[in-house]
Amino acid sequence: MSQAISQATSQLDETLTEVSVTAHDLPLHCPRPGAPLWARHPRVFIDLLKSGHDSAACPYCGTVYRFTGERPKGHH
Repeated sequence: MSQAISQATSQLDETLTEVSVTAHDLPLHCPRPGAPLWARHPRVFIDLLKSGHDSAACPYCGTVYRFTGERPKGHH
C-alpha cells in the first residue's frame, strides 16, 4: 500500500508547476489566462506581496507562484 501512495505522490509532484510572476502580472489569480479548459478551476486571487513571502501555492491545483523582480511601490 505504501508503494502505491509513493507512486501517486511522485506523479503528483511531476504535475505541479512553478510560475514566475512580476509586478506586471498583478493582481495575480489562478488559473492564469490562456489555461486550457481541462485545467480550469474556480478563480482564486493570490496575494504574494501582502503575505510577506515571495511564493504561494494555489489551493486548487497546487501551482506555485514565485514573485521575482522589484516590488511595486505603493501597491496594496
